[in-house]
Amino acid sequence: MKNLKVLFLFFLISSLVTSCFKDNDDKLISVSEINDFVWKGMNSWYNWQTQVPDLADSKKDNSNNYDAYLKQFQKPEDLFNSVIYQKDVIDRFSWFIDDYIIQEQQFQGISKSFGMRFQSVQINSSGDIIIYVRYVANNSPASAANIKRGDIISALNGTLLNTTNFSDLVNTLNNDTVTLSFATENNGILTPTEDKTITATIVYENPVYLSKVFNDINGKKVGYLVYNQFVTSYNDELNAAFATFKSENIDELILDLRLNGGGSVETSSYLASMIYANAGEGKFADLTFNSKHENENGSYNFSNTLNVYNTNNKKTGEETINRLSSSIRLYILISGSTASASEMIINGLKPYMPVKLIGTTTYGKNVGSITLYDSPSTDFQDRASANPNHTNAMQPIVFQIFNKNGESDYTQGFVPDIEVKEYEYWNNILPFGDENEAVLKVALDDIRGYTTKMVSSKKTQAIKSLTIPSTNKFEREMYIDKGFFTKE
Repeated sequence: MKNLKVLFLFFLISSLVTSCFKDNDDKLISVSEINDFVWKGMNSWYNWQTQVPDLADSKKDNSNNYDAYLKQFQKPEDLFNSVIYQKDVIDRFSWFIDDYIIQEQQFQGISKSFGMRFQSVQINSSGDIIIYVRYVANNSPASAANIKRGDIISALNGTLLNTTNFSDLVNTLNNDTVTLSFATENNGILTPTEDKTITATIVYENPVYLSKVFNDINGKKVGYLVYNQFVTSYNDELNAAFATFKSENIDELILDLRLNGGGSVETSSYLASMIYANAGEGKFADLTFNSKHENENGSYNFSNTLNVYNTNNKKTGEETINRLSSSIRLYILISGSTASASEMIINGLKPYMPVKLIGTTTYGKNVGSITLYDSPSTDFQDRASANPNHTNAMQPIVFQIFNKNGESDYTQGFVPDIEVKEYEYWNNILPFGDENEAVLKVALDDIRGYTTKMVSSKKTQAIKSLTIPSTNKFEREMYIDKGFFTKE
C-alpha cells in the first residue's frame, strides 16, 4: 500500500473579476479570449457537435459576428453550458472546470473532503429522514472521528431532517465544516446518541478499499474486492490484490462496484484483463469519436502488462498483469452510483464470460471525456502548453464506448439479475466484507445454491431513498488521457 503520495498544491490561481481574469503576474486575459477557447474546443471535440447549431463550423466565418457572439457571455461557463446538447437529458455529464489542478487531483483520488459517502432514506410516512454512512475512507476526518459505515445521522447542524427541510440542509454536507447528530434505532424509534463536528481536509483515497478471500463458501474459495474508483496511480495496488486471488486459486469473484462511479478507461481495461482467464490480446472495448476525429477511433484490448503511474499521472514503470489462472463465475455488486468505467467492465466482459449483477440498476453512462486545455496549437490536448494566464479547462463528452459485439445500449443502466435495495436495511448496514451484509450475502448465498433470507429481523421499512447531491463530478466519470492518442 502506498503511504506516501505526492501532494499537489490546492487552491491556486484564478481570481475572477467582472470582465477579465488575473494571474500572479498581474496579466489580464479577457473573458472573450477564454470564450474563444471554449467554443473552438467544443467545435472540434464535442460528441454532439453537429447537433448543436451554435457549434456549426460556419459560426466563425464572419469574425465580427463571431466576436459579438462570444461577448454575449460574461462567464466562460455560461457559453459552455449554452452549447451542451439537451443538457441534463441527453448530455448529463459534460462539465466546465474552474481549476484543472484541483480536477487532476480528484482524478488521482486526492480531494478536500470529510472522507465519507452517504445515503438518505425517508423512514416513515410522517416525513422523517435519516442519513446513513455508506463508506468511510481510511485516514480521513470521518475515520479520525470514529465514524463507521452504517452509522445513522438524524440531524445536520442541530436540525432534525425531514422532507420539508431536507433539500436545504443536505447541501451543508458540501461545506468545509458540519456537525452531525447520530442516533440509534429500535423498533422504529430513533434515540439521539452524540454530535460530532468534522472539518474537511485533503484526503488520499486508495480505491482498493478491501480485498479478502472467503475460504469455504459451499466448499469454494471466493475472492471479494471493494473497488471504488478507476485511478491510474493505484494500478499496482489493484494488481497486488489479484496476485493474492491468483495465489489462493479462487473459484468465484465478487467485485463490489456499488460506490464506483468510474475513472480511467485504461485502468478499466486492466481490471478486465485480470478477471478474464482467457483474455489473451482480444478486444475489450471500442471508442468512437465525432466525424472530425474519426482517425482517433480505436480500441482497448486485453493486456498482459499494465502501466504504473505516480500521482502526477506520469508513467514510472510496468508490471505483468496478475490474471486469474482459471475460469470463474463473476458477480458484480451494483447500485445507482455504479457508472461509466464500472459499467464498461460489465459491458466489456459480458461477451466473454457470465456476469451476474446484484443490487440496484446502474447509472447508465456509455460515453466518456477528455480534458480540454486552452492550448489551441495541440487541438486543446496538451496541458503543458496551456495558456498560463488562467486555469479554466473543459471535460466534455467526446466518445462513445462499445464492446466487441458493438453493444452500447445501456443509457438506462444495467438492471440487476437479483435486486437488493441496500437502503431498505438502513438500520442494519454492516461493514464491507461481513458475510451478512445485505448485498454481499445475496451473492454468497447464490454461490451456496440457495435463496437469501431476510438479513435482519429488526428491519424497519424504508419509504424511499433520496439523492444527496455531490460536488465531486469525478464520481460518474470515464476518461482517457493523451496516451490513447499517442499510443504511449
